[in-house]
Amino acid sequence: MQETFGGQPRPNQNRGEVLRAFLKLGFTSFGGPIAHLGYFRDELVIRRQWMSESAYADLVALCQFLPGPASSQVGFALGLSRGGFMGGLIAWSAFTLPSALFLLIFAYSAFAFGASLGQGFIHGLKLVAVAVVAQAVWGMARNLCPDRERIGIAVVAVLVVVFLPGTPGQLSAILSGAIGGLWLCKNLPPANDRRDDGRISIQLSKTLSLLALLGFFILLFGLPLIVMISSSQGVALFEVFYRAGALVFGGGHVLLPLLEASVVETGWVSADTFLAGYGAAQAVPGPLFTFAAYLGAVVASEPNGIYGAAICLIAIFLPGMLLLVGILPFWDDLRKKDEARAVMAGTNAAVVGVLASALYHPVWTSAVFTPPDFAVALVAFVLLTVWKVAPWKVVVLTAFAGAGLSLA
Repeated sequence: MQETFGGQPRPNQNRGEVLRAFLKLGFTSFGGPIAHLGYFRDELVIRRQWMSESAYADLVALCQFLPGPASSQVGFALGLSRGGFMGGLIAWSAFTLPSALFLLIFAYSAFAFGASLGQGFIHGLKLVAVAVVAQAVWGMARNLCPDRERIGIAVVAVLVVVFLPGTPGQLSAILSGAIGGLWLCKNLPPANDRRDDGRISIQLSKTLSLLALLGFFILLFGLPLIVMISSSQGVALFEVFYRAGALVFGGGHVLLPLLEASVVETGWVSADTFLAGYGAAQAVPGPLFTFAAYLGAVVASEPNGIYGAAICLIAIFLPGMLLLVGILPFWDDLRKKDEARAVMAGTNAAVVGVLASALYHPVWTSAVFTPPDFAVALVAFVLLTVWKVAPWKVVVLTAFAGAGLSLA
């Protein structure tokens, strides 16, 4: 099988190159999904010339359209184009595993400090989570809610989540956003009005793509039924993280409310442990979805540790990859439809509302208790948004600030 992008053939004999390129990116790509897309462009499009600028833009548009981790989906597709399916798996593994290993180490060592100092560091990580989520809400609101219609959809999503807590409320909010977008956002301009001569043209069997889509939906709707009739904690863990990966629109930060409802409210992970890991996830390179590896390691009941981390990591990435393989051959036709753009616009606006609700609870209510707490979180927010300090540096500074507050 041979894949092409933008009409340029790519042989399937470049897997070593894929491994070297993505391992480098896996250890150095700080800054979140938008930054990752910039790193990919610089390293793989500009320097290595794996594909044209126009083909890369189409690929990014597709992965922004789909639920799941956009930067990881782009990386998987780049590896797929360069080295076949094995190249895609190599690209995903090399980009993902460094971050997952860092968080796994944190899971085993986070509470190994002395009681007062250790809890201070943990509290600092919870405070940086406030700043990071606030930055995400601010940036996403500016990009995804630029008009009254989409601001209204976001506000409705907040109301839905507030009055219908937990996973049902979040799913209802996203569904209401899709319906609202179809109603209110039909007249959006095309996201890409350039000529189609650089469109994605990766050659995949439509039969294979349909099987991938079928697998996606079988797992999404079949796993809850298996959980109901099975007592396996491993299956329950896989189902929770697969569902989160299948329903996340708008980037990794949207994982926070979905996973909080599934693992904190059920008692699998304490709120403090959850937010500490989320704060630590900001300090490592690679995709934020690797937060799942941390949670799988620290869940209260078995399987946990390395086995739990592997289950959660695979489960949360799998749906996005199945959808990508399933949609690729049909994307060029789908992206031209007004209805598809309207639904995605409404869904993205609803995601902003869901994340805004999560900024208050559980993030703010679990971290900001005193005026000094507020001051530290505010400084972290300003460093991220105004001074553009690297996130990992802000995480380190805020963790030490939390430790200092604990000793004061």
